[in-house]
Amino acid sequence: MSSQAKNADNPSSDSRDPAYFGYYAMLQHQQNMLQDAVRTSTYRSAIMLNTECFEDKLVMDVGAGSGILSYFAVQAGAKKVYAVEASDMAEKMKKLVKAASLPTGLAKNVFLKDRVEVIQAKIEDPKVNAPKVDTIISEPIGVLLVHERMIESFIYARDTFLKPGGHLFPNKGTMYLAPFTDALLFTETMGKARFWEQTTFHGVDLSPLYPDAKAEMFGMPVVGHFDPNSLLATPTPDTDGYEMDFNTITMKALRDFVVPISWKSQYTGLMHGVAGWFDLTFSGNPDSEASQPIEMSTGPSAEKTHWQQVRFMFREPLAVNAGQTIRGWMHCVVNDMRSYTVDIEVIAGTQGELSSPSEPFEPLLEKQAKQQQHGGARTAEGEAGESEDEEEDELQFSRRRGRWELHEQSYNYSYTGPSNDLLTKPEHLCMYEPENVDDAYGGVSYTN
Repeated sequence: MSSQAKNADNPSSDSRDPAYFGYYAMLQHQQNMLQDAVRTSTYRSAIMLNTECFEDKLVMDVGAGSGILSYFAVQAGAKKVYAVEASDMAEKMKKLVKAASLPTGLAKNVFLKDRVEVIQAKIEDPKVNAPKVDTIISEPIGVLLVHERMIESFIYARDTFLKPGGHLFPNKGTMYLAPFTDALLFTETMGKARFWEQTTFHGVDLSPLYPDAKAEMFGMPVVGHFDPNSLLATPTPDTDGYEMDFNTITMKALRDFVVPISWKSQYTGLMHGVAGWFDLTFSGNPDSEASQPIEMSTGPSAEKTHWQQVRFMFREPLAVNAGQTIRGWMHCVVNDMRSYTVDIEVIAGTQGELSSPSEPFEPLLEKQAKQQQHGGARTAEGEAGESEDEEEDELQFSRRRGRWELHEQSYNYSYTGPSNDLLTKPEHLCMYEPENVDDAYGGVSYTN
């Protein structure tokens, strides 16, 4: 059994919990999330515009943090909110809630009095003493939707504490992937690795560590906002999103899943890797005409959020032509670092078969090294064997596969937003339109 399969069957994150909950016990990190205007205002709108899911209802806030969602629920008329928070931020929440019961003239946020019960525990703790509730609210989202594995706690709460017919806020997350080009990011990453190519660093030859350095640098997902114009193909919400319905998704499906990839490149250029982001949906009560669904996007063209976007860079860029199909998959398996191990494989063009996501991962550089150790890639079977090897070698030019640990993130903040004095054109990003633009865009011309 592979290590990935073992992790999926027994995805313990207990060793990671002290650092994880210590981080969220700090007011500065809660402040960072509260000051994310998109996040905070979207949640408040979703709750206040769907008060029928809260008014005179029992509500549970899973991973309550600062308690802001609990306070919104009370503002929407909740009868009682059970705010479950495992970190020491629960103690700070209690201070705020207790201030509502101070004597007249000293009380703060009187509307919270007797309406919020703070429970300091992980939701999975069997000692959590809370009744079945009508609505569960949570902000269980991390980078690429699933990082930090808080959605598992959200689903556990659903299965354990939600009444039949109850409501989840949010109730759906949709993941998006797209091919990107970024020569500057690739060059910067190579520059970090090339430090280890030095043969005379204070009299020491560091070069034996260069392959390890390159593998490490390119194995770190890059978190940060990026120029949406750098996408070689743009996913569409109707066809390209990978949807997670929090009302129905199982724990097993959440811990090991494959996202299919199918793009048509709009440009000729170099694909440096795969970018990812997500949308959230708050549907309210779908059985009610008064329901007002709310959506939030963390995509590169949307208003910035603290989640940003993530990019997985290949060690070697992949050349693609305008109109060419790029197909593949992304395989995500939970690990014990409250995150995921991510494998991605893509092939440009229609030739060649994709590997199975369950096949053991072997980076191309390591595979080539093994072939060289055994006398090269050619077999001793004769011309038929040589032909198969030649086809495989040729396919390597159009195939890329890599592995990334989602928790081992690096950060890039070089993109600050659209330039006011320069309208970005594809060629500025080394992306080239076909002579017949309609061929690549399906009849839609390029616009900024």
